[in-house]
Amino acid sequence: MHELSIATAVIDEVSKHVAGAGGGRVLAITLRIGRLSCVQEGALRFCFDLASADTKLSGARLEIIDVPVRIWCPACGAEQELPGVQSLACPECGRLSGDIRAGRELDLESIELEPLPPPSTEQTASELTSSTSTSTEPDSTAPQPLLERDQP
Repeated sequence: MHELSIATAVIDEVSKHVAGAGGGRVLAITLRIGRLSCVQEGALRFCFDLASADTKLSGARLEIIDVPVRIWCPACGAEQELPGVQSLACPECGRLSGDIRAGRELDLESIELEPLPPPSTEQTASELTSSTSTSTEPDSTAPQPLLERDQP
């Protein structure tokens, strides 16, 4: 069950982003998971709940965006979404293609944090300027890969 190692990697990555944003409680995490990534959603949810217990992510919602498989069909000259993962044949013309454009993702899409309370009026001006803002997204606008993979 590799879903446990994936859940642990998600928790580690989210913890780094949360610490960089100044802390706070995590309300939700969104992952983009491609159908060719061999990740079973139910097993990942179970492992995430298990691995996040007694952490700052305990009780956080795990939201999953299912990414269908898309290939490039040279005969049609277009990307085609496949109805399943059993065949890499174009659904329009039937030509096989190994040019996979989507479906292998395992990316951290977003992190939703509980808003931090407003600073007290007793804070000094230097404390206010040195405080960090809370971001609900990773530093980059692009999804962050959780595991490095060799690209074909």
